[in-house]
Amino acid sequence: MDTTRPLTRPTPATPTRPPLEPSAPRRRTAYLDNLRIALIMLVVAHHAAQAYGPADWWYVEDQAGSGALAAFTTLNGTFFMSLFFFVSACFVPASVDRRGSWAYLRGRLRRLGIPFLAGTVTLIPVLLYVYYLVYRDQPALSFPQYYADVFLGLGEEPADWAGPIWPDLQFGHLWFIQNLLVYCLLYLLARRTGEAVRRLRPAASVRTPRIPGHRALVLFTLAVAAATFVLRLWYPLDTWVPVAEFIQTEPARLAQYAAFFAAGILAHRHGWLTAIPARTGYLWLAGGVAGAVVLCAAGGTGAFWYATGGATVPAALWAVYETFLCTALCLGLLTLFRERLNGEGPVLSSLAGSAFTVYIVHLPIVVALQFALAPLDPAPLTAWVVVTAAAISLSFPLAAWLRRLPGFRAVL
Repeated sequence: MDTTRPLTRPTPATPTRPPLEPSAPRRRTAYLDNLRIALIMLVVAHHAAQAYGPADWWYVEDQAGSGALAAFTTLNGTFFMSLFFFVSACFVPASVDRRGSWAYLRGRLRRLGIPFLAGTVTLIPVLLYVYYLVYRDQPALSFPQYYADVFLGLGEEPADWAGPIWPDLQFGHLWFIQNLLVYCLLYLLARRTGEAVRRLRPAASVRTPRIPGHRALVLFTLAVAAATFVLRLWYPLDTWVPVAEFIQTEPARLAQYAAFFAAGILAHRHGWLTAIPARTGYLWLAGGVAGAVVLCAAGGTGAFWYATGGATVPAALWAVYETFLCTALCLGLLTLFRERLNGEGPVLSSLAGSAFTVYIVHLPIVVALQFALAPLDPAPLTAWVVVTAAAISLSFPLAAWLRRLPGFRAVL
């Protein structure tokens, strides 16, 4: 809640001190904006590492790899998108309260739906077309031909198509925006259903959940880990499936993403963000940092317990370990930013305002820089540092400029 200091007026009997000027309002949730800035920079760094570390599919291939960067991306994957869903959810209930369900729905469709669709029909096809020309052993096509026959799948699938899917239609990094929109719509549906139930049973009492302590956090972690393990019996990590033929999701991480989005809703509703003691948050942060050090020392994807799925003991251990890191680092970073990084100012405000746009536009910049460096054959860590620094330096000014264009600010 915004607070201001009231003006004081000297009385005739005490004409000594001049009236106090009203202080600038200070938002108690400024740390969430600062955390979003840090997270979007981590996303840029993560994508910059994709060409030089993990064995995942990426837009730029045949680059020298680094075990350290593979561990870095594995560690990021345990928590950073879950934390994005949590922070995004923290703002949802208040927005619905203030605007109403239908106005909120229209706003989400405009703010999330339009950028998602625009990016899907422009940015992603261009990236995949470049990949098609450089890496696919297929006949050269003009961009319009590629767009119609390969991206949209209107042509016949080649017999030697190398995948990973046919047609090439995919959403790239924009999956997060699409999934976030789906979660917001599900929240609205659940909220309307709850309101209808309360109208039918007005006497029913609703218990306010207690502030989560260590026991509740452990039980939450184990429950999410169990759901994650079960989902990965059928869907290993990095397996993407279309839901309703359009919503692309990674079921292996679905339990974490959905649980942390729901946790963000509850945290806002019941004041947990400010009520959880700093000591609790710092203890979990210490555990998360220790777990991250162990993971990196063990080599990330080369760790002996790492398993992408299946009914195996390593898969069960990894589901628990990964979910522990997710809970510990999310809670720990929220606490750290709340206690130590809650400042605000014009620069931070500008960066926070551009964070969403940076998420949309950064990927073509990252890929272009990776292609530009490829002929120089740099060391993996050197290339990662250069691409990360340059992409962050270019993405934020570009995002700020786009948001000033007529009509763009309403959706960016």
